[in-house]
Amino acid sequence: MNPANNLILVGPMGAGKTCIGRRLAGRFGLRLADTDREIEQRAGASVSTIFECEGEAGFRARERDTLAALLQDDGLLLATGGGAALDPDNRRLLRTRGFVVHLQVTPAQQLERLARDRSRPLLARADRDEVLHELARVRGPLYAEIADLRFDTDHLTAAEAATALAHELERCWQRGVAA
Repeated sequence: MNPANNLILVGPMGAGKTCIGRRLAGRFGLRLADTDREIEQRAGASVSTIFECEGEAGFRARERDTLAALLQDDGLLLATGGGAALDPDNRRLLRTRGFVVHLQVTPAQQLERLARDRSRPLLARADRDEVLHELARVRGPLYAEIADLRFDTDHLTAAEAATALAHELERCWQRGVAA
């Protein structure tokens, strides 16, 4: 068990990190922070614009700085971006500053959930299915590496997933000072 004052949701885009996180934050009395929204607020620009102007490397540098700043606090429910786990320093920080839940979803379900979403730079291509499978191949092991708990959201609505996950967290998440 990883005692922690912060609850951190990791996983691929479309897994429900923000929607589920919003519900869990209220239930557990935590302040919700979404790293992508925080980055946009600090930059004064959308994630798509940051990718366009600075490339993925520029975005990842902003993401690293934002995670470090946010995780200085306790009492936080952090919904990370899908690529946050790519950086080894981010993985170390996430692991040491919170109880990490890996929200799992299949690429097929991601395609369905993200069918009308045109805001995601990595999906601004015709081969969205191939992109999601490749992201799952690369990122899946990284999420698993830092996860204290894995939770499948594939066939659940955000409300159903939040309720079921809250019950699971009540059973296995020990709130306390992070190690």
